[in-house]
Amino acid sequence: MPVRKLKYTCIVCPQGCEIEVVISDNEIKEIKGFKCIRGKRYVTEEVLAPKRTLITVLHCKNGDYPTVSVKTSKPIPKEKMFEILEYLSKIVLEAPVDIGDIVIRNIFDSGVDIIATRPCRKV
Repeated sequence: MPVRKLKYTCIVCPQGCEIEVVISDNEIKEIKGFKCIRGKRYVTEEVLAPKRTLITVLHCKNGDYPTVSVKTSKPIPKEKMFEILEYLSKIVLEAPVDIGDIVIRNIFDSGVDIIATRPCRKV
C-alpha cells in the first residue's frame, strides 16, 4: 500500500496547529506539527476512527412546528451517520416535545441517545 501524507488543522484548541500524518498499510507511521497531546489524539482519532455529532430534524405531529431539531448525545462513528439518518427520516414524534427530551435511547445499541434541541408544543 502506498505511503500517504495527510494534513489536518487541529480544532481542539485555539492554536489551530497544522498537523501532518504519514499513513502506510492503514497505520499511522508519523504525526508531526502538534503542539499539545490533545492535537495528537484528535488527529489519531480522525484518521483511525472519525466521529461526528449528528444534528438533524424529525417530523412532529400535532405540534406548533412541523419538525423538531435533534442531535446525538455524543459523537458517533462517521461511517454510521447515513444509516442513522435513514432510520431517523422515518421517525415521527408526537407533541409535546421539550428541549432535552431523549426521543430515542441507545440508537442501534451504540450507547448514544437522540436528544431534542427545540421544543414543540401540542396544539
